[in-house]
Amino acid sequence: MVARTPASGGLAFDPVAFAASDDGVPRLTGWWIPGAADGKYARYTVFYLHGQAGNMGDSVGELAALHGLGVNVLAFDYRGYGQSQFVRPSEAHWREDAEWALNYLTATRHVAAETILLDGKDLGANLALEVAAAHAELGGVVLESPLASPTSAIFDDPRAGLVPARLLVRDRYDAAVAGELRVPSLWLMGDGPQKAVGYDRITAQKMIFWGRPGGRFGEEFSRWLDDLPARTIRR
Repeated sequence: MVARTPASGGLAFDPVAFAASDDGVPRLTGWWIPGAADGKYARYTVFYLHGQAGNMGDSVGELAALHGLGVNVLAFDYRGYGQSQFVRPSEAHWREDAEWALNYLTATRHVAAETILLDGKDLGANLALEVAAAHAELGGVVLESPLASPTSAIFDDPRAGLVPARLLVRDRYDAAVAGELRVPSLWLMGDGPQKAVGYDRITAQKMIFWGRPGGRFGEEFSRWLDDLPARTIRR
């Protein structure tokens, strides 16, 4: 159940549904939150990938913070979360869902790939790293506290008994793909002891910030946006 929407944070948004099955029923649901057309970062669209806990309704605060930067935002629920189609969660399904959402942005909303910034949190950050490594045409990727040991986090969660967690044992969300990254990356590591697994492998432009209280990284995110290389936008 999605208990909150962007309206809870005073944001205008459009509910969206896409990735239709053969019988025409959308598999995925999400929100399109438009930024100010005349804003400093209006050219960018942030594609938000939430973590393994909850659904996109639990990310309203993060989405509001992103909107506060002046960017457009697309958030969605993976299959098995929120109001999206129910399937058993897995790395393969998450990856397929992310690819469908990316295609929705470029093919349906006609957003130029080089203006799309992936932003993932927790396990969503591990997914964002995989997707970004496979799409050098994107504008960049933001990784908010990626998990050093994704499978341990799944099994240690008390809710693991409520989902087929053991079926996820083959999932890896391997940070080794960081070495394949060709787009700029921003790593926001938050509070507490964490490992930026894969960061040292990256040869592309990168930036990392550690331990801001409460995970407030607005200034760092803006600085990273300012440093992104200018890229020609296809029309």
